[in-house]
Amino acid sequence: MKLKYQIDGISCGGCISKVKKTLESHPLIEEVEISLNFLGATVIKMKDKIDTNYLQEVLSKVGNYTISDKS
Repeated sequence: MKLKYQIDGISCGGCISKVKKTLESHPLIEEVEISLNFLGATVIKMKDKIDTNYLQEVLSKVGNYTISDKS
């Protein structure tokens, strides 16, 4: 399943790499697509839906990022 999110705080390619690597390390996440053109618009392909609050906890450990559900 593909779900849409908004991740605020992403401002460069380094941020994209860090967030993508962090999220893709989760066993239920298959792929992460992040667009700087749309200010952090993100599509996450998952095997099963992961709670947005959990994703926020994970991202908070690697930077000042805020994720919200856009599905």
